[in-house]
Amino acid sequence: MLASLIALAAAACVVAGPLENRLFAQEQTPQFSTGVQLVEVYATVTDASGGLIIGLQQSDFEIYENDRKQTISNFTAGEFPATVVLGVDRSFSMAGEPLRLAKLASQTFLRQLRPTDRSMVVAISSEAEVIAPMSTDRVAQTQAITELDAWSSTALHDAILVTLDRLEGEPGRQAVIVFSDGTDRYSNASAADVIERARRSHALIYPITFAKNQKNLPPLAAELASLTGGRSFVLRDAKQLDATLSTIAREIRYQYLIGYTPSVPVAKGTHEWRSLRVAVRNQPPGVRVRARDGYTAE
Repeated sequence: MLASLIALAAAACVVAGPLENRLFAQEQTPQFSTGVQLVEVYATVTDASGGLIIGLQQSDFEIYENDRKQTISNFTAGEFPATVVLGVDRSFSMAGEPLRLAKLASQTFLRQLRPTDRSMVVAISSEAEVIAPMSTDRVAQTQAITELDAWSSTALHDAILVTLDRLEGEPGRQAVIVFSDGTDRYSNASAADVIERARRSHALIYPITFAKNQKNLPPLAAELASLTGGRSFVLRDAKQLDATLSTIAREIRYQYLIGYTPSVPVAKGTHEWRSLRVAVRNQPPGVRVRARDGYTAE
């Protein structure tokens, strides 16, 4: 992305609704930063039970930048093609049942993708190794995951940075799904470095952690999910896989795309952080909007 553009995106969590209620346009390919000073935000609206609210119009939404209401100029609702990276922690700390679950989860998720969705698989150990390049070839990707075995230490922070760099410039919705025990043991990058890089990315991040004791988990997973509009999960056994991965696949499939030009122009070279908040008007109690919490204006 050129530094003179504001490449901004946000995304949110969804739960699928009935087929007959899907009012979304099909096979659209929205682009980030279609013009100078344009901010684009992906958002999802769910009801009190977590069900997807669909069929909303532009007039139903409000968006605020630094608590100032903005005028929405672009609006699209649809089932958008996605670009997805799966990061599978294959370090020694994942040996045994955790790695088996991570491999099963990765392969299960690949089956949730549509034929037009592009995906890539990265094996995480002391380095981030692309074991299946970006493509729509699910057979090759599934086979690459099958062949993984436990190896080396965990450079989780470094791997997330490499993955986000790889996604830079990809069109449309981007998502990173990371299967790990959540503990970094080898990275040069700190958790703060990962947070800062995620704020400059367009990708939704979905950390899926395999852990017996949730209280001991590092807070990075939840932070990454919250600031990017993704969601974090903790899995303890295979029984949770299908429901969890179906939820994630739907979260990155059905969203609203909202665009606006900031009412306060951005001065070039400022690197100013601006907060974002998306709201829905005239909805019953319990309605929730998930979206990126802000962006760095450049």
